[in-house]
Amino acid sequence: MSADDGVDGPALIIDPGSTTVVEPGWQARLQSEGSLVLTRTEPLERNQAAGVSGHRHVDPVRLETYNNLFMAIAEEMGVVLQSTASSVNIKERLDFSCALFDAQGALIANAPHIPVHLGSMGDSIARVIETRGGARDGRGFRRGDAYMLNDPYRGGTHLPDITVIVPVFYGEASHLPDAFVAARGHHAMPPESRTIVEEGVMIDDFLLVDEGAFREDAVRTLLASADYPARNPDRNLSDLRAQLAACTRGAELLHSAARDSGGETVAAYMGHVLANAEESVRRLLDRLEDGQFAYPMDNGAVVKVTIRIDREARSAVIDFTGTSDQRPDNFNAPRSITRAAALYVLRTLIDDAIPMNDGCLRPVDLIVARRWWRAMSRPARPSPMRCSPQRAALRPAKGR
Repeated sequence: MSADDGVDGPALIIDPGSTTVVEPGWQARLQSEGSLVLTRTEPLERNQAAGVSGHRHVDPVRLETYNNLFMAIAEEMGVVLQSTASSVNIKERLDFSCALFDAQGALIANAPHIPVHLGSMGDSIARVIETRGGARDGRGFRRGDAYMLNDPYRGGTHLPDITVIVPVFYGEASHLPDAFVAARGHHAMPPESRTIVEEGVMIDDFLLVDEGAFREDAVRTLLASADYPARNPDRNLSDLRAQLAACTRGAELLHSAARDSGGETVAAYMGHVLANAEESVRRLLDRLEDGQFAYPMDNGAVVKVTIRIDREARSAVIDFTGTSDQRPDNFNAPRSITRAAALYVLRTLIDDAIPMNDGCLRPVDLIVARRWWRAMSRPARPSPMRCSPQRAALRPAKGR
């Protein structure tokens, strides 16, 4: 080659000291001082990420970056919670979960904590949006607020699991939350409760922090207000502050991401993460078969589930019809736990490294018998536990 000669790829340029590979779409040009300069001559064609083919500007590499960013934020929230909590339940037993949600309350990403916490927390966020969105409560969402909830009929699991929810505003111009972060922690558990009243204090969307002011007196009054009040309010308050610290850290990291990339970009990639998870489940359903399974419990109850696959629609129905009625003990599950179990099982069947999020359930219809809801509406509602639907759902999801 002479100076200023160009060679289009594909090509090999061999000289006494090196061999240079010129790929297709590139050109090598020899400079006067003897160096080779490689220049791209054809635009780079990128593959589309699964589920986002309709979005021309979704970079699969960037999507993977945001997948890991969102999961890393949730994991760091968990580290903060464990480090700052004082109870054995949270600090040593690690009975807690942290997650991120979009502005509509859809689960975006989570750390690998307690599966039935993560899949059900979205219902808790939806409850807060339902009661406070549009200022329906008279004040709406405000910066510096935090809310807590443990009602099993509003997205909780059982009363000992208290969820702290913090709205995230990316900029001063935001009038509505751009996202939510939440931390759920196990506070205590009476082992022999037979009604929800005996399990403790039921909390439905309580204002925990009012524009930065922690409402300690109001919380103490709440914890002492039930027929079976909290036994150690000081410990409860300590762990609630730890959950707040975790949520504050999650909000800070989301703020940082929005500042670096723009709030619209972060919100857009939350949507892309959901779409990617949805397509991953649809691909899974393409290779699954119909199935059903009944799991007899030691107490005589039976959890029954049927899986029906619609290949044309690339969707599925998970039907729990035939499961035993509500039990007169604390071995029951609300719909939020049933939903969480289904989400967890679907995610375990996907090989791709994606966050467990609500996109996984978009192709799935979940059927829970109506009589369960009639039973739950009684004044002495049952204490929900979280293992029965998870055991039953694990096997039939594989089409066996």
